[in-house]
Amino acid sequence: MRRLKTTQLEIILQGAIVGIIAGGVVSGFRWAIATGLTFVRAGYQHFSWPRLGLVVMVSALTVWLLSRLLTREPGISGSGIPQVEGQLQGELDYSWWSVLWRKFVGGILAIAPGLFLGREGPSIQLGAAVGQGFAEIGHAPARRRRIMIASGAAAGLSAAFNAPIAGTLFVLEEVYHNFSPVIWLSGLTSALTANFVSAYIFGQTPVLHLIYAHSLPLNLYWHLLVLGVILGLMGRLYQSVLLAMPKAYQQLHLPQRFWGIVPFLLMIPLGFWRPALLGGGNAIIVSFNAAIPSIAVLAGMLIIRFVFSMVAYGSGLPGGIFLPILSLGAIIGALYGQIMVAWHWLPQTYVINLIIFSMAAYFAAIGKAPFTAILLVTEMVGSLRHLMPMAVLSLVAYAIVDVLRGAPIYESLLKRLLPAAPDDGPMQQVDLTVFAGTKLAESLVGAVSWPAQTLLIRIQRGEQMLVPNGQTKIQAGDLLRFQTRPNQVRQLRQLVNRPAEDGQDGPRV
Repeated sequence: MRRLKTTQLEIILQGAIVGIIAGGVVSGFRWAIATGLTFVRAGYQHFSWPRLGLVVMVSALTVWLLSRLLTREPGISGSGIPQVEGQLQGELDYSWWSVLWRKFVGGILAIAPGLFLGREGPSIQLGAAVGQGFAEIGHAPARRRRIMIASGAAAGLSAAFNAPIAGTLFVLEEVYHNFSPVIWLSGLTSALTANFVSAYIFGQTPVLHLIYAHSLPLNLYWHLLVLGVILGLMGRLYQSVLLAMPKAYQQLHLPQRFWGIVPFLLMIPLGFWRPALLGGGNAIIVSFNAAIPSIAVLAGMLIIRFVFSMVAYGSGLPGGIFLPILSLGAIIGALYGQIMVAWHWLPQTYVINLIIFSMAAYFAAIGKAPFTAILLVTEMVGSLRHLMPMAVLSLVAYAIVDVLRGAPIYESLLKRLLPAAPDDGPMQQVDLTVFAGTKLAESLVGAVSWPAQTLLIRIQRGEQMLVPNGQTKIQAGDLLRFQTRPNQVRQLRQLVNRPAEDGQDGPRV
């Protein structure tokens, strides 16, 4: 027991160090993007032909620089969350220093000019690279290295949004898929210390501070059912279009490293027309405090932001979809609310409520991470009063996407990155959690057909460590540690996550 407590203390201290470093890196990243975007918006304020020529030349140079970065390190493409998830699953690996500095520079070059990309995905990858570098410099073993990567990822999201609890839960629910106490301790410590650093620099005001006067009455909860269906359908559409974008870009017959020229050129007329629309979308969300636009304006904003978000992310430039998803959710909620007000089915005062709820629900539908979505928006908005209606709306939207067979978007993006695992790769350790409702729960170890060259070497049940044998019963909540070949990891993960048949809690043995 003393050894276990000592190990936990070491992990807490290491997590704190990773959080401080990642918080500093991500805060610098966040500041550079905000400063650059302010400069870019000012540059678009007044049109002139010389200014247009200058913007075109700067955009072309930026795309060229990004193409160089992507050619040297393809792992910085996109949000970075699928790459981190692949690392934690043991199926992908990157050079931490190459990713760290190229993602930092590439993310600023892609997001600061005003493309509809978010800073949160790159922030998660930057934090994960910090954690990986800390582990490798300290010559940590493979499992400790994964813990530090997960902790750095939690710190990255925490520093990006000032949301330490959501940052921790996102890594556990969506990225690491593991709720072990060790990951909780390290991830939460890193997230809290990173949040302290970012709050010291940017202040403690919530990132998306929206003000509303009244809680949604129970007699208006029927709106949550209708809006939830709409958000679910729109979420499934978002998934389908986003995953189809690479095929659309291939029709252009451009080298992939130059796909970024498309969103940059499309952004130029939009910038001169409405510079306030540029960026990931947080400014638009906060602007709803002052005034909620008309139905026609909101409909136009929805179409523009949806299309430009698809084009920007589909190009493969370094940037995330987290914040664009939240902004789209807010616009959908505002549009639905304004329509209901026009039809006299909803008082105007509750439109801001629907905006807040819809941000969480839209992300819950697309990312299929409802707990993270609810906590993230709660921390970003800075209020606990909306948990009940937000949870209802998120559950409905999530259920609609599930019925339509939508998979978590980051998991779908990860599948595209995974290469064929080598058959002769070295043995590696893999930790997987058994969840309630899976076939493995309540099974005897000896009754399970494990993949070839796979050995279950340990079961962690709470703080109890078990050495399994054929008669050991696996329980929901157990953390299983395997030793296996790289080409068996995917099959092993599918086996552990396979659901029980309908009407059963698990297999009968």
